[in-house]
Amino acid sequence: MAERNRVYGVTELAAEFDLTPQALRYYEEKGLLAPQRAGGRRVFTYRDRARLMLILKFRRVGFSLEQIADYLGHYRPDRPNAGQYRDGLRKIRARLIELERMQTEIAEVILELKAMEADAERRLAACTPDDDTKPDNPEPEATGPGVKRCCAE
Repeated sequence: MAERNRVYGVTELAAEFDLTPQALRYYEEKGLLAPQRAGGRRVFTYRDRARLMLILKFRRVGFSLEQIADYLGHYRPDRPNAGQYRDGLRKIRARLIELERMQTEIAEVILELKAMEADAERRLAACTPDDDTKPDNPEPEATGPGVKRCCAE
């Protein structure tokens, strides 16, 4: 049977893409997939499989199911149109802007954490070896303004 005429069962298609059958049913429930029925069972066509690949690709790069559904609403595999490409391009650009913003924020947090790490290492190096050990009968700790314990707190 030619590849384009092949049909796939739920379990078979799910296994191919390392999904659960419930995931396929969920995508169907959300209107992203519309399998045909053959003798009471769901069957997916070559086009359904291609659509699933597109869904998973969009999910992998962080698009929501609503965004994917919106894009797929414009999608015409036999008749690509400018509106479909404009919509896709808008979504891609918006996602890139979002990810670049996140990347900047992550870089800032990494720098802050590295500074905190260096400070903690410096403080640790200033501690004496006894600072980690407690005597068998510890005396009550002095707590109050100006009382220093270990290092430079």
